[in-house]
Amino acid sequence: MAARKNSRLVVTLAAVALVAGALSYAFWPRPTLVDMGRVTQGPMQVTIDEEGRTQVHEPYVVSTPIAGRMMRLTIEPGDRVEQGDVVARMLPTSPSALDARSREQARANVTAAEAALRVAEADLNKARADRDLAEANLERTKRLFDSGIVSQAALDSDQRTARAANAALDTARAAISMRVAELNNARAALISFDDTGLAEAIEAEQDEVLPLKAPVPGAVLQIMQQSEITLAAGTPILEIGDIETDLEVLAELLSTDAVKIRTGDPVVIDNWGGPVPLKGEVSRIEPWGFTKVSALGVEEQRVNVTIRFLSPYEDRPTLGHGFRVETRIVTWSAEDALIVPAGALFRAGPDQWALFVVENGVAVQRAVQLAANNGLTAAIATGVSPDEQIVLYPPSGLMDGQSVAERTAYQ
Repeated sequence: MAARKNSRLVVTLAAVALVAGALSYAFWPRPTLVDMGRVTQGPMQVTIDEEGRTQVHEPYVVSTPIAGRMMRLTIEPGDRVEQGDVVARMLPTSPSALDARSREQARANVTAAEAALRVAEADLNKARADRDLAEANLERTKRLFDSGIVSQAALDSDQRTARAANAALDTARAAISMRVAELNNARAALISFDDTGLAEAIEAEQDEVLPLKAPVPGAVLQIMQQSEITLAAGTPILEIGDIETDLEVLAELLSTDAVKIRTGDPVVIDNWGGPVPLKGEVSRIEPWGFTKVSALGVEEQRVNVTIRFLSPYEDRPTLGHGFRVETRIVTWSAEDALIVPAGALFRAGPDQWALFVVENGVAVQRAVQLAANNGLTAAIATGVSPDEQIVLYPPSGLMDGQSVAERTAYQ
């Protein structure tokens, strides 16, 4: 009987111990599962990334100096030209055909000009006769004055008459020149495609071909007018630029990013199609911003930033004018920085950053001072040491001094 009671007591105690152990295991505090990483040391850069396009800094546009007929061009885009090479040729504008009314008016103008010329010739003959008579009278009066027969007043009167006759003769001669010019102008207005003298006029035009020469050495960037066509004065024909030495990159940066860069900042030019990135530097930041609507319909203030190539032409022989590239303007860099993922940082105050450092399985909150942050990684100036284990993306409930464990792929 006593043995049976002892056996029951042992079973009871074992059951109580088992329940107590299960409850202890269930309510025992467990470490919080978190993602962990380590503080690394190495080079780091903070860049402003933006798309850009290449352009020739000083392109030269060859345009028509006069109105006329441009002959068909024989050069193509990409052809190399030297300064002074003939790139285009122009002819004076051919006369247009006249309608019946205009032709009759032109013929009437020619007839009127011929009649006016005959009147001017008659006036010239009269002026010559008046001059001869005035000079003869003056000679007789001089002889009579020397003999004391006529007075000084008579001599002065004949001298004035002679001078007036010479002036009238000069006027008649000028009128002849004017009437001849009017006749030539009237005859020129009568020229049309039906005139027999047009062939001779066109042949004369061939001797008046105006060559257009390249102002600078370079490559032909684009051609605006290829075929033979009649153009007005000032019409652009082609564009010339030096891709080898004058190529640059134009990037449109947000105004909030443009204020962070300075002239001379290094630039990495990537995704241009070549095997390796190219080097460049900021050469100009325009002081004037402009509004541009993004693909999402948002108005943005943009600023043009010009980037000069530092890589030699041999590294980019196929890069031309108007090509797309991606630019990374370096605003901060260090060769030996303490680097942590940006997701490990959180705000511990208005101007204070912090992170959790794992020490013996315990998360310890530590204030840090940032040197730079590019959105993916951050450079720490003070607060951590290389190879320390840190908590990545700390959960909102994680507290200082709380036990933590690294989360695995199966947890």
